[in-house]
Amino acid sequence: MRKFSVLLALMVMLIGGVKADEGMWMPALLQKLNIGEMQKMGLKLSAEDIYSVNNSSLKDAIIIFGRGCTGEMISDKGLILTNHHCGYGAIQQHSSVEHDYLTNGFWAKSFEEEIPTPGLTATFLVRMEDVTERINSQLTDDMSEKDRYKKISEIKKEIVKEAKKDNHYKASVKSLFAGNDFFLFVYEVFTDVRLVGAPPSSVGKYGGDTDNWMWPRHTGDFSMFRVYAGPDGKPAAYSPENKPFKPRHHLPISMKGVKKGDFAMTMGYPGSTDRYLTSWGIQERMDITNQARIDVRGVKQDIWLKDMKASDKVRIQYASKFARSSNYWKNSIGMNKGLTKLKVLDKKRELEGEYAKWVAAGDDARKAKFGEVLSTLENAYEEQIPYVTAQTNLYETLLGGTEILGFSLKFRKLEKMLSSKEVSEEDLKKELVKIKEASEAFYKDYSVKLDQKVFAAMVKVYKERVDAKFLPETYKKIDGKFKGNTVKFADYIFSKSIFTNKTKLFNALKSKKAKALAKDPAFAMAKDVLAVLYELYDAADKFAINIDKGNRLFIDGLRQMKNDKVFYPDANFTMRLSYGLVGDYEPRDAVHYNYFTTAKGILEKYKPGDYEFDLPKRLVELIENKDFGQYADKDGELHVCFTTNNDITGGNSGSPVINANGELFGLAFDGNWEAMSGDIAFETQLQKCINVDIRYVLFIIDKYAGATRLIDEMTLAR
Repeated sequence: MRKFSVLLALMVMLIGGVKADEGMWMPALLQKLNIGEMQKMGLKLSAEDIYSVNNSSLKDAIIIFGRGCTGEMISDKGLILTNHHCGYGAIQQHSSVEHDYLTNGFWAKSFEEEIPTPGLTATFLVRMEDVTERINSQLTDDMSEKDRYKKISEIKKEIVKEAKKDNHYKASVKSLFAGNDFFLFVYEVFTDVRLVGAPPSSVGKYGGDTDNWMWPRHTGDFSMFRVYAGPDGKPAAYSPENKPFKPRHHLPISMKGVKKGDFAMTMGYPGSTDRYLTSWGIQERMDITNQARIDVRGVKQDIWLKDMKASDKVRIQYASKFARSSNYWKNSIGMNKGLTKLKVLDKKRELEGEYAKWVAAGDDARKAKFGEVLSTLENAYEEQIPYVTAQTNLYETLLGGTEILGFSLKFRKLEKMLSSKEVSEEDLKKELVKIKEASEAFYKDYSVKLDQKVFAAMVKVYKERVDAKFLPETYKKIDGKFKGNTVKFADYIFSKSIFTNKTKLFNALKSKKAKALAKDPAFAMAKDVLAVLYELYDAADKFAINIDKGNRLFIDGLRQMKNDKVFYPDANFTMRLSYGLVGDYEPRDAVHYNYFTTAKGILEKYKPGDYEFDLPKRLVELIENKDFGQYADKDGELHVCFTTNNDITGGNSGSPVINANGELFGLAFDGNWEAMSGDIAFETQLQKCINVDIRYVLFIIDKYAGATRLIDEMTLAR
């Protein structure tokens, strides 16, 4: 990020150059860029209170939860709060027809009842450091893009090696602003994370897909886990001897309520935004990436949902898969509508016109560096259309849409090992153990009958959506032997493959012969499909390189052209902070949305027996009797959710909403439908962050679930 002085940054903000509610800011740069404006908006903390390397700060309470969400420490005993949809995979992992935690919820009555969750991690940021100068000082403008990649990779490895020396930390160097700037991130990763509590899905997913991305909202989207550490307080593999981890900082819980205009700050790990994407990149996102998700996942999800409704076993097996798929399916629908309605393409083209004029008005050096940026981007995006179209659809249908093909590809390494005479018995044994563990997990949540239906549909859909030259060789067999009938082809694959059930697979592996894999029709098709994907990547590589270079130079020039503006980098799943205010909004003419919802709205949506709007009997009784205890608002109602204008995206799920005093008063879990363009274009009038009121969370824990022991270990601020 540009190193502007505090004075310049504040001047820009004061004249409206930067909206306080827009921006995913680096916590380490708050003192330089943001703290003055934040304090004017009501913040009572210093930059050091938020981010410090040497002292306890808010950043020490914020974690990467798993591999794609945010969580926060809410007690000195390692208690984690995150979203229900973030913990959904773990809840589903521990669920069965006999112990259906998805339907009934789960609450550990003691530390001993907390459930170990293999594979789940809690990652703490130790520090971040700007290493831009160290890397850029060794790069030159006349380097080819591939030479540039190589040099950057070499320097990154040096920096990471130094950061990990004599410690147990993990480190990575991430690029910002499309490769113009670079930051080092050092992490401490805990692997013993246990499920503590989760409300039933009728609370945690109340409203289902219908309410997803919508306001008003009445969803108790939270779940609870705990970090455990070894006797020395450091990360350790699961052991009954491990103890609850004592974090450097945990967030106090505000019982003071939420008012319009309250300062609101989120800290977390937003996954990916493309705010600096050019018009050609946006067009590609809309026409290819999003449209493929919309069309293909719509077909797959319809097939899934029919079987899920017909079988409790299938419902539990596919609950997490369906949620992940449908979330981005609906996101893509909303994004395309939002980008069109807000005329984002027109605005980008206007900016690109301004950029072209700035280049033309410059000196020879400017023209030499930036003169061909826009034409390079336009040509590269145009030329890669057929390849990106095929890549996207190949993944959505055959590799990501069907399960049997993707799973079989996990056996490629084993096939090579079985074919080699140089592999030791010990290495082979290790690989077999690893494969069998992966297989146990896969088959636990796999319905072969359902996958066969999806397979037949996806094979057909892929052929309908791409040029014939991008069809794998397998399609010749489908058209010849099976006369193009994908249902009959699916019957053949699923009747002959060893991957359709665990017993067949494990029996085949006993021979330890490569031919058991090589002759399998599903495995053969999967490798055929993968070969096409690699060919597509190779063909599109030269265009991708030109786009990478063009984007880097476009953003470099943009920051020079608008040198009176403080820029923030796109999200890339590194810790960011956003700040704004609690508030309502008007989505369209004559419609006004209040900034909070109450439990009355829960009952207004209630439909007994409905897949999305059913409720537990006890919750209905508590709400009808207004038995809210200490968690009621001053108006006597139980507030459920509220909106702020914080800047969030995927990955921010589970981020704490923190008040002016550094106390937790909400849990971010969604954005609003009217501003689904937000990953590409922040809409200051409509963009909203949807949050669970922390008092509703506590009400569910205490009054509904009776898990008062968890309340007792929190620090409540009244």
